[in-house]
Amino acid sequence: MTINNVQSGTSAQLDYLASARRVFDIESQAISQLSEKLDEDFSTAVDRILNSRGRVIVCGMGKSGIIGKKVAATLASTGTPSFFMHPGEAYHGDLGMVTGEDVFIAISNSGETEEVIKLLPFLKDNGNFLIAITGSPSSSLAQASDCHFDVHVEQEACPLQLAPTSSTTATLAMGDALAVTLMEARGFTPEHFARFHPGGSLGRRLLCFVEDEMVRDDLPFVDVNAKILGVIEAMTRGGLGLTLVRAGSGVGVVTDGDLRRAIERYGESVFSKNATDLMTRSPVTVSVGTRVEDALAVMGARKITSLLVTNDRDVVGVFKK
Repeated sequence: MTINNVQSGTSAQLDYLASARRVFDIESQAISQLSEKLDEDFSTAVDRILNSRGRVIVCGMGKSGIIGKKVAATLASTGTPSFFMHPGEAYHGDLGMVTGEDVFIAISNSGETEEVIKLLPFLKDNGNFLIAITGSPSSSLAQASDCHFDVHVEQEACPLQLAPTSSTTATLAMGDALAVTLMEARGFTPEHFARFHPGGSLGRRLLCFVEDEMVRDDLPFVDVNAKILGVIEAMTRGGLGLTLVRAGSGVGVVTDGDLRRAIERYGESVFSKNATDLMTRSPVTVSVGTRVEDALAVMGARKITSLLVTNDRDVVGVFKK
């Protein structure tokens, strides 16, 4: 069957913005009605998950399965061990991954999805606590569950009332409500979140230390008597936007900003100046063992982009944003 495209500018053209706004209105209404459907089953399910020594296994078919994958991922990343199981694969061997300690969440808008219903005898025999998320409290799945979350919607955003739209949005919101409630009940902190997201920016800030990310090799040092050309050569070689200046028992810093300001001040005579004439004599430092989060806070407060990293007063690296 061929679906003819409506040509732009014709009288039959849809009001695209009105269509999109209608979807938002329908789906936001579906979500707003969820709070009215919550009952003690939700609290019971939260308590059971918190006291479980197993994992949370989320299962669903088709669009419900796609939503289930996101729910499982959100649970896992916020402190509740969880994974998604495809019902078809479960029925053909993956049920071997389900222990009696696990809590099972089955998602089906109709509550009659065959692939999910087939799993019920095993789950009952295995002693699993079953949470059903459906749009039909009288369905087979809802009736077989220990707890039921009602995500019934008055209408789908799809004008044909065929494509899952409002119903999947409501299911996703219910999954988020469960994950966030569990997260708050566990006292989940940004540090916990970072442990599960070491590759993200938050993980970097909270889990890493300055020595993990600092530049430590071939630092661009010059003597206090080095002329400006030597300072510039060292800065270019180091690629850090600064030159370190050995000054007795301490270390000074000349940044590219210092150079620009010196040129504005001295003009051509700047080339007769020494590193000691331009350097900052007491640069901002942090010690080895400082968390990246704390180092970034110092840099933000001082409005700088580099920090010297010290170990027993010796400069051992340069940390940059």
